[in-house]
Amino acid sequence: MSHHRATVHWQCEGDFLARRYSRAHVWRFDGGAVVPASSSPHVVPVPLSDAAAVDPEEAFVASIASCHMLWFLDIAARRGQRVQSYADEAVGVMAKNDEGRLAMTEVRLRPRVVFAEPAPAREVVDAMHHAAHEACFIATSVRTRIVVEPVHG
Repeated sequence: MSHHRATVHWQCEGDFLARRYSRAHVWRFDGGAVVPASSSPHVVPVPLSDAAAVDPEEAFVASIASCHMLWFLDIAARRGQRVQSYADEAVGVMAKNDEGRLAMTEVRLRPRVVFAEPAPAREVVDAMHHAAHEACFIATSVRTRIVVEPVHG
């Protein structure tokens, strides 16, 4: 078992009881990274949200995409497939779930992987993505449907 820590710090700026306060805050991670965070401007309008900061929904999508990528790279290396680059423009969908509650109902991963020659066959790449999805700790921890759509070519 391992423990992963993040510290979230917020300081009131504005009229709290009138709900006119800044939602900007900071995430601090055990490795030293400090990330500006905020509510999404899609949920709480600017200037009460900081559009330049990372919101929890974006972080959720990024953590799934990052986890998938890290497993994919590990699987490719173990199989002797040399990856030159990996890019993913992942998208999360906020909608009402089966219970009628607003939730992240889907995360769509669209990884584009460039291999050194000779590149593996499409079926091999798809199998590595499937294995990465099955291994990803984050994907196996959430109820959200996660769709992986590798971008070939």
